[in-house]
Amino acid sequence: MRISQGELWAGRVLLVTLIIITVLPLISIFMTALHPSGSVPNGFEWPEVPQWSNFVEAFNVANMTTLMQSSLFIVLAVVPVSLIISTMAGFAIGHLRIPGSRYLLFLFVFGLTLPFTGIIVPIYQLERDLGIYNTRFAIALPLIGLYMPFAVYWMRAHFVNMPDDISEAARVDGATLWDLFWRIHIPIARAPITSLGILMSVWTWNQFLIALVLVEDPSQRTMAGALGAFQGQYATNVPLLCAGTIIILLPTLIVFVIFQRQIITALLQGSVKG
Repeated sequence: MRISQGELWAGRVLLVTLIIITVLPLISIFMTALHPSGSVPNGFEWPEVPQWSNFVEAFNVANMTTLMQSSLFIVLAVVPVSLIISTMAGFAIGHLRIPGSRYLLFLFVFGLTLPFTGIIVPIYQLERDLGIYNTRFAIALPLIGLYMPFAVYWMRAHFVNMPDDISEAARVDGATLWDLFWRIHIPIARAPITSLGILMSVWTWNQFLIALVLVEDPSQRTMAGALGAFQGQYATNVPLLCAGTIIILLPTLIVFVIFQRQIITALLQGSVKG
């Protein structure tokens, strides 16, 4: 199918527009962060003397060294468990087509429609009863459950398109079900698994609402929870708040720049096969 010049230029204009809409707020936040502490900058105004020390001050005010360690712990607690469960579930539903797989898929899709704000209160009450409130597990355990609908649907979209001939040939050679999963299909599914792990890592690192509602101790929260440290005397300090926002966003941007090829490959694979 040949693309006309009009469609090509329309796509380019749309792409440039989306880039501008995405990048301009980041540029504005960065420029604001360089203004003197306590000032109120106007729009895209470059300061006469950039205050690079705002980033150091924001880092110290929010105690981000401790929050980095806390975020890393939560990511390591959430992502591997979520990947294991979702990969096995996606393989069972998408490739093995176990009895009731359609109904299970419907339940997971239904989970994607649940509003998070509607279940945060029951999660709060449940964690109070379990005694894990105000701990890092109060963040990790709900995230594992909340990621499952999307993660299982993501992995199912890969496994459902795997040819049955691969599994049949492996069974003829004497492969067990575990061998079929671990030695045959997991290496093939490396791209979607890697991309899913990156996405969940970024989502967990930037988790703010759960950390704010379910954890009172600031040192037990995620990096995004560092914004809570700017309450009180720092609430009106716009440059300092913007500097803290840049510091929190920086690890996410670095991850996307490094792993952009894997993410795009998995997304294109899903669009072609799914």
